[in-house]
Amino acid sequence: MKANYCKYTLNFKRPSGTSRGVMNEKETWFIIIEEDNKKGIGECGILRGLSADDRDDYEEKLKWTCNNIHLGEKVLWEALLAFPSIQFGVEMAFRSLKSETPFMLFPSDFTTGEKSIAINGLVWMGEPEFMKQQIEEKLAGGFRCIKLKIGAIDFEKELELLSFIRSHFSSEQVEIRVDANGAFSLDSALDKLNQLNKYELHSIEQPIKQNNIQAMEDLCQTTPFPIALDEELIGVFSLQDKEALLREIKPQYIILKPSFIGGFRGTQEWITLAEKYNIGWWITSALESNIGLNAIAQWTFLQNNTMPQGLGTGALYTNNFDCPLEVTQGQLWYNPNLNWEIDFDTL
Repeated sequence: MKANYCKYTLNFKRPSGTSRGVMNEKETWFIIIEEDNKKGIGECGILRGLSADDRDDYEEKLKWTCNNIHLGEKVLWEALLAFPSIQFGVEMAFRSLKSETPFMLFPSDFTTGEKSIAINGLVWMGEPEFMKQQIEEKLAGGFRCIKLKIGAIDFEKELELLSFIRSHFSSEQVEIRVDANGAFSLDSALDKLNQLNKYELHSIEQPIKQNNIQAMEDLCQTTPFPIALDEELIGVFSLQDKEALLREIKPQYIILKPSFIGGFRGTQEWITLAEKYNIGWWITSALESNIGLNAIAQWTFLQNNTMPQGLGTGALYTNNFDCPLEVTQGQLWYNPNLNWEIDFDTL
């Protein structure tokens, strides 16, 4: 068995904004394992400035992983605890190698095209007219769950956008989630939550910056509508620390990004704890290429969570990989009649 890695830069079709800034491109890495003339591929979906493993020695750790691929998936996963995106890449690559084809990781009614996954329609930050345009496109496209990135433009303008949706669709017709990416100040957060509440929102992701544990706990106890932890989970590696975080903050939901929290195994740990403490959850991709998105989607289907998941990022890039994933009427489908268009040798 041997392995190598390579870097791949994904280029956004148009600049994509969050409260942390605007992205024009996104770096990702692939691990390719080869054994008995068969190849497996895994994506290490790091997001600079946010991932816990955004470190100077990241590529060095990738090289170490490939040089020690013979140790096997379980030993490597445990050795890579501080590198969750590489943990995920290793899991994916081994699963890919063992599968009948490199991209059929978890066969199911989803991969046969019989069933789909409900997803949210993501609206990126930008000028109000651009955001309104995106909202109209998502609603016209059949989405019944819309997720808006908020916290970067004027708050009153954001409230106007929410009012626009609610003037046309009730909360029974369209579910609205908002994601603040930690943009609210500790002093203003509760007041803003109270202002947002009139629009009958499903939830808000990460209203304040991570690592303000006491403040987040207080917010979760006093909020007029549910709070979902997102960035708060990043960098929490041990099972004991995960449980301590959930017991202390007591959030209504947690959002699980496999690339940020240790792949399938790390995500499963969070799910088990969430269900122990009666905390809701859903799974979200983190701007991976279609290779990583495919793995996350196939695994997500098997979790039998009927809530809309956050898996619709595949169409953001000019140089993504053609694949069988399709979005129709707010549902993610796997079309078995379509083929993957990837040449391993050109990565």
